[in-house]
Amino acid sequence: MKNEKEILKWLNGELSSQEIEDLKKSEGFELLEKIAHYTSNLETPKVDAQAALDQFKARSKSKKGTKVRTLNFKTLFRAAALLVLLLTSAYFLFYNTTTTFETQIAQTKSFRLPDDSEVLLNAASKITFKEKKWDNKRALTLEGEAYFEVKKGRKFSVNTADGVVQVLGTHFNVKQRKNYFEVSCFEGLVSVTHNNETVKLPAGKTFRLINNHIEDVPDTDAQNPSWMQQESSFDRIPLDQVIAELERQFDIKIKTEGVDTSKLFTGSFSHKDQKIALEAVTIPLKLSYKIEGKTIIFYNYEVK
Repeated sequence: MKNEKEILKWLNGELSSQEIEDLKKSEGFELLEKIAHYTSNLETPKVDAQAALDQFKARSKSKKGTKVRTLNFKTLFRAAALLVLLLTSAYFLFYNTTTTFETQIAQTKSFRLPDDSEVLLNAASKITFKEKKWDNKRALTLEGEAYFEVKKGRKFSVNTADGVVQVLGTHFNVKQRKNYFEVSCFEGLVSVTHNNETVKLPAGKTFRLINNHIEDVPDTDAQNPSWMQQESSFDRIPLDQVIAELERQFDIKIKTEGVDTSKLFTGSFSHKDQKIALEAVTIPLKLSYKIEGKTIIFYNYEVK
């Protein structure tokens, strides 16, 4: 080994100033300084440097040849498959997860989206979206009814089974139930796409679809939907839709006997009192009701 004696003397502090300067010019001295620095801080017993060097030489000469191992491809494939599984699982767990907000019968829920937009979810409704992708795509799926106050920014999309609602920033309500789809704009401008046709709704306008038929709806000056004040309002809506809303708001089951559920109802009912709500619907339609167990039955006055 080059400069062995000088290195040992330097480690033991036995070199003169000139010899140290000569050693500094040698290759690898910077590494030796680092070794000396770290070894000086170790609290270990002193070792005979010459003996250690001799022992290292002897071990180096007697070192056996390197063993060559055969590569086990079956094990390699198993490891690769496990790695793919772990990466896939991590993707679905931490990146591709779906965030869900859901309400039960007779329940409402308010929450904020990742962009701080506000949502109020009506009874028996559900919203899902990809939170990790929200910054690039503000899109969610709605089943049921919800009111939105959207922060201005990129395009905001509400996907439903009956159509897509798109805005940049506004206040609007979307209701998607069986055989019923309605979008009402309360501020700004809303775009509604149904069957590849798009309608623009300014504030006060409503798009309504009943049994896949577009209905004319009068303009409104309301600031928000009536259900936010714990009241359900209807304007020429089939009775079967009104009954469905009663069931959602009061967690009840309603059947009809000899009643035309396609007849239109205009009016409202409060969510606070079930008896008053039932009367608010049945009396204007000249209906009555009776309670049998946990079921409420609507029937015509003539049928007793």
